[in-house]
Amino acid sequence: MKLNHYTRAHQPRKHRELWKQLKKRNWLKLFGKGLLGFAIILVLLFVWFSKDLPTPNSIEKKLNVASTKILDRNGEMLYAVSGDKKRLVIPFSEIPDNVKKATVAVEDQNFYKHFGVDFKGIARSVIVDITRGGAKQGGSTITQQFVKNALLDPKKTFSRKIKEVILSIEIEAIYPKDKILELYLNEIPYGSTSYGIESASRSYFGKPAKELSLAQAATLAALPQAPTYYSPYGQNKDALLKRKDFVLDKMAKIDMITQADADSAKAEAIVFIPRKDSIIAPHFVFYIEQLIADKYGEEALQNGGLTVTTSLDLKVQKMAEEAVSNGSKKLEKYGANNAALIATDPKTGQVLAMVGSKDYFDNDIQGQVNVTTSERQPGSSFKPIVYATAFKDKFNPAYPLFDLTTDFGNYTPHNYDGNTHGPVSMRTALANSLNIPAVKTLSLAGLKNALTTASDLGITTLTKPDRYGLALVLGGGEVKPIEMANAFAVFGNGGKYNPIAPILKVTDRDNTVLEEYKDAHNKQVLDPQVAYLVSNILSDTEARKMVFGFTNSLTIPGHSVAVKTGTTSEYHDAWTVGYTPQIATAVWTGNTDNKAMKSGADGSVIAAPIWNNFMRMYLSTVENVEFERPAGIADVAVDFLSNKLPTDSSPQDGVRTDVFASWQIPSQKDDIHVKVKINKLNSKLATDQTPADLVEEHTYTVIHSERPDVSSWESPVQGWAQENGMNNAPPTDKDDSYTLASVPVVTLQKPVAGDKVSKSFEITADAVAQYGIKDIVFHVDETDVGLVTGAPYKVVVDASKFSVGDHSVSATIRDANGVMGQSAKVSITIVASTAGPTITNIAVVPTSTTASFTWTTDVNAVSKVVYGVSSTALT
Repeated sequence: MKLNHYTRAHQPRKHRELWKQLKKRNWLKLFGKGLLGFAIILVLLFVWFSKDLPTPNSIEKKLNVASTKILDRNGEMLYAVSGDKKRLVIPFSEIPDNVKKATVAVEDQNFYKHFGVDFKGIARSVIVDITRGGAKQGGSTITQQFVKNALLDPKKTFSRKIKEVILSIEIEAIYPKDKILELYLNEIPYGSTSYGIESASRSYFGKPAKELSLAQAATLAALPQAPTYYSPYGQNKDALLKRKDFVLDKMAKIDMITQADADSAKAEAIVFIPRKDSIIAPHFVFYIEQLIADKYGEEALQNGGLTVTTSLDLKVQKMAEEAVSNGSKKLEKYGANNAALIATDPKTGQVLAMVGSKDYFDNDIQGQVNVTTSERQPGSSFKPIVYATAFKDKFNPAYPLFDLTTDFGNYTPHNYDGNTHGPVSMRTALANSLNIPAVKTLSLAGLKNALTTASDLGITTLTKPDRYGLALVLGGGEVKPIEMANAFAVFGNGGKYNPIAPILKVTDRDNTVLEEYKDAHNKQVLDPQVAYLVSNILSDTEARKMVFGFTNSLTIPGHSVAVKTGTTSEYHDAWTVGYTPQIATAVWTGNTDNKAMKSGADGSVIAAPIWNNFMRMYLSTVENVEFERPAGIADVAVDFLSNKLPTDSSPQDGVRTDVFASWQIPSQKDDIHVKVKINKLNSKLATDQTPADLVEEHTYTVIHSERPDVSSWESPVQGWAQENGMNNAPPTDKDDSYTLASVPVVTLQKPVAGDKVSKSFEITADAVAQYGIKDIVFHVDETDVGLVTGAPYKVVVDASKFSVGDHSVSATIRDANGVMGQSAKVSITIVASTAGPTITNIAVVPTSTTASFTWTTDVNAVSKVVYGVSSTALT
């Protein structure tokens, strides 16, 4: 008998329920086993990670810590970050309640509720650790923070997080909460060498912790999260004060204080005492500290025993500080209170010198602000980046730009001196920092393209293109001096970019190398030819003389230096950025709070002298190096206005020779200047029938703007051309004023061919002229013998004035337009006269004793004249 096979759907109801019960039991068994296994793993992990942990009972013992040393490139000590810890331990009873409340509010508001660990925070941290790599996510309780700062290695790892949890639970089991908070407030780093609240209070406010106001307590409570970043002596002081306000609001929110108390404390002015640490190049040191803290963590920076060898050259740094100090004496005259200087090596990107302000310890000028790493508007010092963008295309140093007042659409820039200069080359425009041509260049090159160039050169701050517009070329976007120096360094390095490299080597306390500068990056971000064109212009003292003259702070005798100044509107910032192949230097001057300086405080006046002073000191230690001329660069003569090859029509005084990149070299000929022959009377094109007397050669100059299709560009150019006698297109109509029938004609009537004449003879002529007769000149051979201006057209010629023999007679007619006609020549013969000379016009003037005789003869040479009182007396 066969058994039927049923699917579950066909099974009886009782069988289905039994199946469900069996399945549920199996899942429960599996879950139980899994839970047991997880518990065993946790225990094993606890045992494993606990085996090498310090005992909680030893946590109050002073731990040995190692300072982080910051050195210059030659091993000279700049600063020891922590050195001997400044820790002043005070009992819990002497710690103000405001400090305790502020700390708990901002660091761990559930401190008195948990048992040492915030598992939600841990979970969040673990997820970020896994996804990002490295323990960078917060979530630690006060107990955990104390453990990781006082008992564990500062290296951020997943295993350290596990150990941190274990020790935190153990400590919570041994110590009461107030004791843990006391330990934390006496151990936690507050920045620099200040450990614990008492040390921090005395270091920053010059008073014991028990005298702290609510606002001061909140300020100190804001520091432990990131002591280096929030340092009152760094450039993020404003961020610290904002976090202080956040702490106060948090205290009010959880009812530790009233909102009124919080508001009152927020209004209190926070004044820090001057920092007295022994430190060299403080702005650079704290710049390095922040880099190390960002990469290795605060604890590693403060206690990790790191040795950081930087790129700074202390000898160069001292030159920079001296130059800033010397130049600062001139600042007050122009209403400025600060100056900054940054110098980098173009071939490596390494920072050689950094002076963030003229006096780090001068609170009156906010001296702690590092201007070299702060964002400031660069003024015209940004122009080379825009011209470099244009040079990537057809535009070249000889390209003409019309420096004329131009409306760019609700934006009409003006030159610094208020003048316009007509057509100028890009070389002249950049060298003399002319604003209108610069704006045109940005428009022609493209805003997006210019921002791309800036980014390629290492500028990171220009992220809001919609805000800048064409004003970008005049410094409308904020940049950092350190990035400007490094961007200009690319020009001096043949278009090769090196990221800013302030650190050469980092080792830990065991001398293990954590990082080390290897080879230069040298990424080719700009064609070498473009870089050379920029350097060639910025080092051209002749080109900049129109505005700057020859005597200025932009030249260094014996060295080829390229340099550009910049001044922002209303004199908020004054810059000078310049370089050689060995060094790139940016100098900023102004007021730290961005207050406007006095009129005349431009970059060439107050920033350039500092730049010049520093560069002279540095360059005196090295040989002169010329900017390398790359293959492809050519010297080409072009017509100035057309930017094309000159022709016979191109005026010689308008031919310019300049350097061109290989893709810029023109192949077309000048088509702006056109030379044609015209009838000078009607300015029509001369034809074969135009009388030669009316033909003259004329050169026409046809000028258009850089963008003929845009009326706001074209109209000023046409106006300028008209004012300067240009913009006359060559004629297209042909001269039809003269034909063969309209040319004046003169025909001789007398003498006729073959006539023999002696003594005097008469020349007569007939004449016809469509435009009227001005005059007729008669000739014997090539000698003019008479001129008549009206009928009858005749003259009498004394034949005796010419030699005996054959001669020709002719006439030349000239009409009212000056057009001439020539008669046919008539041959005659002059013969000797056989008759004696004729005497005429005899006159006698008698006196009482004498008589005076006068007469006229028809012969030039008379050998003898005989006279008497009667005819018989003459025989």
